[in-house]
Amino acid sequence: MEFKLFYHFGRFLLMLKGMFSRPENFRMYWKEFMHQCVEIGIGSLGIVVIISLFLGAVTTVQTAYQLVSGLIPKTVIAQVVRDTIVIELAPTMVCIVLGGVVGSKIASELGNMRISEQIDAQEIMGINTKAYLILPKILAAMLTIPALVVIAAFLGIYGGLEAGKLSGIISHDQFMEGLRASFDGYNVFFALSKAYTYSFIISSIPAYYGYNVTGGALEIGRASTTAVVVSCVLILFADYVLAAILL
Repeated sequence: MEFKLFYHFGRFLLMLKGMFSRPENFRMYWKEFMHQCVEIGIGSLGIVVIISLFLGAVTTVQTAYQLVSGLIPKTVIAQVVRDTIVIELAPTMVCIVLGGVVGSKIASELGNMRISEQIDAQEIMGINTKAYLILPKILAAMLTIPALVVIAAFLGIYGGLEAGKLSGIISHDQFMEGLRASFDGYNVFFALSKAYTYSFIISSIPAYYGYNVTGGALEIGRASTTAVVVSCVLILFADYVLAAILL
């Protein structure tokens, strides 16, 4: 098991090393980069919006349920919702979902190209397939996923505001008052640090498994499943490491 881990880690590093070479045609690389930005960013926007709104709503309701003491002002609900969404739920939960959506798509796309010998054909034509197929995906993920995390944070807080108002838990003015109280801008830096780390994991790990698929069509599904599982585990591990280092 240990040797297999080092084997995959070594091949992963070699894949990353192979990405950095001079582009054969910069316009072709730019077109692929923009295509991946649309696929990863715009394509995942819908699920991010839905998840964020409900995460904020559930956080408000559960926080209000925990604060049963009348000595604690209701504005604390908004503070808890704000910090929970920004620090943990927006970056981590959203990226775990994106790990399944984006990661399986990247792994299956590259795996299908490998099985159908499209990657071999490009290499015969002298194209650096690691740079052309993998690098734009990683760069696009690291550009669009942090933006999706920021959108998720705003929508999560808005969902908490609307849920509190509609259920009668907390008024609009009380929520806004708590939202502005004791705000620490470092939490935003911490959340973005997570987002950039997770976006690299979400894009590079599935790319590795999809690019190195061997066998038939059945192996594409196995590679996609393995890529999603490994990505989610690494996201949770990185969550702990970043919290221990930055907090």
